[in-house]
Amino acid sequence: MLVDELQTPALVVERAALRHNLDTMTAALPGARLRPHVKAHKCTSLARLQYANGHRSFTCATIREVEALASAGLGDDLLLANEVLDARRLGRLVEHGHRVTIAVDSAETIRAASAGGVHEVLIDVNVGMPRCGCPPEEAGRLADLARRAGLTVRGVMGYEGHLMLVQQEDERRKQTEHAMEQLLAAGADVGGDIISAGGTGTYAVNTWANEIQAGSYALMDTAYHKLGQPFQQALFVLGRVISVSSGWAVADVGLKALSLDHGLPSIDGAEVWFCSDEHTTFKSDSMPPPAVGDLVRVRPAHIDPTVALHDTIHLVDGPQVLDEWPVDMRGWRQR
Repeated sequence: MLVDELQTPALVVERAALRHNLDTMTAALPGARLRPHVKAHKCTSLARLQYANGHRSFTCATIREVEALASAGLGDDLLLANEVLDARRLGRLVEHGHRVTIAVDSAETIRAASAGGVHEVLIDVNVGMPRCGCPPEEAGRLADLARRAGLTVRGVMGYEGHLMLVQQEDERRKQTEHAMEQLLAAGADVGGDIISAGGTGTYAVNTWANEIQAGSYALMDTAYHKLGQPFQQALFVLGRVISVSSGWAVADVGLKALSLDHGLPSIDGAEVWFCSDEHTTFKSDSMPPPAVGDLVRVRPAHIDPTVALHDTIHLVDGPQVLDEWPVDMRGWRQR
């Protein structure tokens, strides 16, 4: 199939850019130094490429992602970096020989892990982002509680997500150091071998964690692109111009095809005005102006929720569609 034969809107990933991104990150964080976060792409076909690059442990955001990786034969070491109150589905994976670890930050989540049949946990520590995680000074107590419940505490994790898009690298490094000081102090109280943290925005400055949970680097988006990192935009939402007026054009890519939580998308050589349910309205700088039927590549500002809106990733090389990968980690239910 040719790219211009695809039904739009469609997710397309340029093979060369994806390969560049995977190899660039592997060179920076080889092997177990990187625990790729699959929430960014939700695609076991892409996870297999990360696995082939030597990354045999993965980070997940949902039980469904853990299940899909295990079913794909990628269950060597799976971390659910999220609190859950019903771990029975994960316990069944453990029974079948997969290694599953859960993040816990309370007595309730510790009890859920134990009752669900999961034997290994990380103590989730709040390092400055007001989301999940216990206060650093509570980490040791929770680790003791987990061990009394019969669980193995592998270490700690903390997500400095509030720092991912800090523009100045020196400032990002400084604030990351402060966050990791808290995590390391908690780790000393907790014990275990793992200090898990980080993401695409801090992978190069976080030298304190011994594994980094980066995910967006593989496909990239405009929010991370602004940081000047060595990764290329690999993923686009392909659309077609469906209407042209004096001064603007409209593509068939809207809110149901991409996420705007990090701002408007971008189109090369154009100014995006706004997005509505099924449309992106833009002003093109090109001469001649776009015509009805022209293809446009829309760069999302945030890939994670954008990918989750689609069933399929189309791997492309210029005008050729090379493969179609199911976005098979979408949703929350078992399949």
